Amino acid sequence: MGHLRGARGPPRRRRTAGTRAAADGGRRVIVRVHDDRKRELTFGAAPKRVVSLVPSDTFTVAALGCGDAIVGRTDYCELPADVNARVPSVGGTKNPRVDDIVALSPDLVLANQEENTRSDLEALAQQGIRVFVAFPKRAADGLAHMARLARIFRVERDASARDLLARGYAGMREAEAARAVEAPLRTFCPIWMDPLMTIHGATFISDMLDLAGAQNVFADRERRYPLAADVGDAKPLPPERVADRDVRYPRVSVDEVVARAPELVLLPDEPHPFTDADAEVFRALAIPAAAHDAVVRMPGKDICWYGAWAVDGLPRLRALVGRYRASFASSAKMA
Repeated sequence: MGHLRGARGPPRRRRTAGTRAAADGGRRVIVRVHDDRKRELTFGAAPKRVVSLVPSDTFTVAALGCGDAIVGRTDYCELPADVNARVPSVGGTKNPRVDDIVALSPDLVLANQEENTRSDLEALAQQGIRVFVAFPKRAADGLAHMARLARIFRVERDASARDLLARGYAGMREAEAARAVEAPLRTFCPIWMDPLMTIHGATFISDMLDLAGAQNVFADRERRYPLAADVGDAKPLPPERVADRDVRYPRVSVDEVVARAPELVLLPDEPHPFTDADAEVFRALAIPAAAHDAVVRMPGKDICWYGAWAVDGLPRLRALVGRYRASFASSAKMA
């Protein structure tokens, strides 16, 4: 995986509740923020005891200079290393130990609609715990989420937080400008190997790829229900029967991959850790990516982690795609 330590330069000054209050002139300022469920959360002060159930949020809170407020994390919150070492785990993202979270007396739990289960989040809410749920579907949503966290923690006026957000938005503008003039590479990016699963266009991952100049070849492919229909062995249910189900992560067949003729295959190391053996499966296919040695393993954080990680993750992803675009252009000239 790629590595990042927040913004470049000296470490951020850690913010305490006292310094945050001083920044507000000692006044009691009420902050009202809506999460991605459209629910309003009210904060009379910056949170002091936070349990993060989202690895990218753990990283973002620390990057904003508020890592000392984190008192609980998941098994997958591996970065930053100092938070991982200091803060106890409350379990996985899908199976956190709710009683352990409650015992930590958090004044805020950070969650994600996809990564965490509704039943766990409702159980926490029933205990009177504030739960902030994110659900970014675009790269811009991830930056907006980081801006909301900066407001919640009362650091939105800090120079370091402002710089982090400014770099994120500047990177997006640069990517959008390049995308307007550069031909994209048709790209297949699976997220699981067995069964073979990929992403619809209405996902954060697909939007990151698009910004980097990698056109998702399955952007229009929705997941079909039941499972047999998704792999072409049964008739799919009508739209009204699946209206409340997530259709953004379809199972696809190898034949479908071949038919979509990707020029680039990106194999992230999360959420599924694709291996060299997995890569050989795609290198054996009759697809342009295999013919041009463009089946590549990559750091999954650069396409999955929203917020602070994506500030430098997007430029890295653009550089990766750019190398293979240049290789394709060179091959075309020699042909």
